[in-house]
Amino acid sequence: MSDDKTLAFIVEDMTCGHCAKTITGAVLAAYPAARIDIDLAAKRVSVENAGDRAAVASVIAAEGYSPVDA
Repeated sequence: MSDDKTLAFIVEDMTCGHCAKTITGAVLAAYPAARIDIDLAAKRVSVENAGDRAAVASVIAAEGYSPVDA
């Protein structure tokens, strides 16, 4: 996932597989056509085919995480 339409976030408080699953589920619930790639070691969440950056960040934040632009 590395084109101009990919939104990338660093989520420092994403610490485990459960966190990754929670974020994935929340983004897919809001944007069913989204493609999500999570690099847990790098704490990086990449999202394609979703809303704008602020909207996707809000979805992640609503689950209790703190996304920042990557």
